[in-house]
Amino acid sequence: MSTVVLAYSGGLDTSVILTWLREEKGLDVIAFVADVGQNEDLEAVVAKAETHGAVKTVVEDLRDPFVEEYVYPLVMAHASYEGTYLLGTAAARPIIAKRQVEIALQEGADAVAHGSTGKGNDQIRFELAYRALAPQLEVIAPWREWDYQSRDDLEAYAREHRIPVSSKSYSIDRNLLHVSFEGQELEDPWAEPGEGTYSLCRPIEKTPEEPEYLEIEFERGRPRRVNGEELAPAALLERLNAVGGRHGVGRVDIVENRAIGIKVRGVYETPGGTLLHAAHRAVESLCVDREVVHWKEEIMPRIANLVYNGHWFSPEAELFRKAVETTQTKVNGTARLKLHKGSMMVVGRKAPEGLYHRRLASFNEAFSHEDSTGFIRISGLRLGLRQWN
Repeated sequence: MSTVVLAYSGGLDTSVILTWLREEKGLDVIAFVADVGQNEDLEAVVAKAETHGAVKTVVEDLRDPFVEEYVYPLVMAHASYEGTYLLGTAAARPIIAKRQVEIALQEGADAVAHGSTGKGNDQIRFELAYRALAPQLEVIAPWREWDYQSRDDLEAYAREHRIPVSSKSYSIDRNLLHVSFEGQELEDPWAEPGEGTYSLCRPIEKTPEEPEYLEIEFERGRPRRVNGEELAPAALLERLNAVGGRHGVGRVDIVENRAIGIKVRGVYETPGGTLLHAAHRAVESLCVDREVVHWKEEIMPRIANLVYNGHWFSPEAELFRKAVETTQTKVNGTARLKLHKGSMMVVGRKAPEGLYHRRLASFNEAFSHEDSTGFIRISGLRLGLRQWN
């Protein structure tokens, strides 16, 4: 090997890894910085990479494709891992890995590298994507190779090599879909999260006293307008993050089962994603046939598990996404939400071409109730068979 493309963030792990790849492996390192909405000074990240030996730094704005091609499909599928986690980190890793592989092939690199630890999910997500997209590339996972065992070890290495790093109280991952917090007091499942775990969402006591109403409009299952204003994908999610966060909506505190088998507690803030999921369900309820809705609910946990466990580019995940996409052709309409003090309620929904017909649903309209007699008799036929002699 001579050249490696490193998924680089400028944090402690990847800053140390850049130097380690260069000094211990003797490799030329191309630092790839993906902008997925982490809200950081990317110019400073680039300067840091180049100062510490990157032969080239590639920065790419992936915010719109991240939301359009990765977040929206999960919203349309109503995908949530273990019923709560809206897959904020898991959704971002595939697009980062995909572009990293493309850059490696363009640059004639021999390998790709990431900064994920040996006890987390991201190592699996990155490496399954690499294998699916370019199995000929070597994969370097320093946390599984070197002798360092902790972040304290890395901080000592950084001091020795004069690598400036900021000390964070928590392990934080941020993108347009969410912010996650792990570590510190959160390692005790009984401890209440500290003030440092608030980023997108306000504490309830600091939210507005008056409720706010919000309208989200969908076309073919994808959100396109907020309060009548058409917005590009990244701008739309940013808008919803601001509104939802202002009212403290979208914050969860969970213990999840990681892919490698351990349980980890984390705090997740996903205000915009929470609003999108609720609004999409509301519009879809008017537009999609009952049996299709029920089928989607059956496959949702499978889709969520595939994404969580790093199988975004697997044949079955692609099949599920295409199948879900076909259910969305008539999901055109608007949901109205009411946000107040950490709560979010759907208070209205409309779909001009939906399957909801007020005449059929109304108690005041004619309906042949007698028709239900035969339906119930046939539906219950098998239930009485055990009582027959």
